[in-house]
Amino acid sequence: MTNADRAPARLNRFSDLRFQPRFAYPAMAEVVEVAGLADRSELAGGFARFRDADIPWQVGYDELILVISGTFAVETPQGPLEAGPMDTIWLPAGTEVRYVSEDALVFYSLQPASWATGAAA
Repeated sequence: MTNADRAPARLNRFSDLRFQPRFAYPAMAEVVEVAGLADRSELAGGFARFRDADIPWQVGYDELILVISGTFAVETPQGPLEAGPMDTIWLPAGTEVRYVSEDALVFYSLQPASWATGAAA
């Protein structure tokens, strides 16, 4: 894929973003993607808000999480990873996790963006 095939560069203002419920736990997690398949990119990223969350998941992608505010924990088979503001958590594809937080805002980046479809970006 060439750069001409991708969406052009753009600015996403946080104040303009609209969070949507996510996972099977809509009261616990809301997300907004700022880049991904719609941009014809192999990389996806966005923001997520977690409130009173305890969400089991298996990541089907490599994921990097940056905590912006609050405390965010990821329980992994190797043990819990607890992060505060400006801390990051790295999760390799295939990791079984539980996302746990009373109240946190995080930025996530993942690859491949097409993980849910199984298609190449």
